[in-house]
Amino acid sequence: MPPIIPPPDASGQTTTTARPLYWCAYGARNATPVLILHGGPGAHHDYLLPQFLQLGSEHRLLFYDQRGGGRSKTDDVAPITWRTHIEDLDRVVQELPTAPLTLVGYSWGALLALLYCLERRNQPNLILPSRLVLVDPAPLSWRFRDAFEAEFNRRQGGPEVTRLKGEVAASGLREGDPAGYRQRMFELSVAGYFADPGRARELTPFRVTGKVQQSVWESLGDFDLLDSLHGLDVPTLIVHGRQDPIPLDSSDQAARALKARFLVLEASGHVPYVEQPNALFSAITQFLRDTTG
Repeated sequence: MPPIIPPPDASGQTTTTARPLYWCAYGARNATPVLILHGGPGAHHDYLLPQFLQLGSEHRLLFYDQRGGGRSKTDDVAPITWRTHIEDLDRVVQELPTAPLTLVGYSWGALLALLYCLERRNQPNLILPSRLVLVDPAPLSWRFRDAFEAEFNRRQGGPEVTRLKGEVAASGLREGDPAGYRQRMFELSVAGYFADPGRARELTPFRVTGKVQQSVWESLGDFDLLDSLHGLDVPTLIVHGRQDPIPLDSSDQAARALKARFLVLEASGHVPYVEQPNALFSAITQFLRDTTG
């Protein structure tokens, strides 16, 4: 069974973005806010829950579904690009109670946080974050993205995932328990992200809007952010699972450029909040405590 997600204590839709975006809040009221950026692109915030709520004992947690995914889907035919997400993030930061701005980005959300910070060089009106937490950032160059895709595909076609798929196919689950079958197929679709594929059952299921994912990556072209990160003066923590199919070298080079704290989590793939939650959230909490003020 997928994890149970408690309801937020506040939620709504933005009114200043070009399209309304769903947002919600959890955690300690009147505490320092933390704006959490989910992965994707084209996904939604739910799959970070309930695990990320561990940060709510000391902080006010703000989430929103990025345009094109979750409860922020749109029928607009215009392609959604990385610049679209920067514009939306700017409006969200100014509309919601995010000051002083702390960005916690996961996967694509970490890349979005960096793109936002870099774009501030061209748009000084953007609010510079007081600190960044980047959890298993998406590949920071097209070369690392190619390497990630090759590794993920290798894992998905490997003997362990193939065996698990065979077990599901032979189980009769599809006919006898359609909901259970869909859950198992979701778990198998993300198994390659985990150090232990069996832990995929602890991840809240999610869906990615394919056309949004495609249009955002296409808008980035042959991107490489690593050289641009030099001189970005924001206190930063980067966490990366040792067994993440995204190359560790991508985050390592980013940490060097940003002069960031860098934590490599053992026995963890791309989803450390499932595989190593205590180590992950302890590190984030300590970093946020150390950089307060």
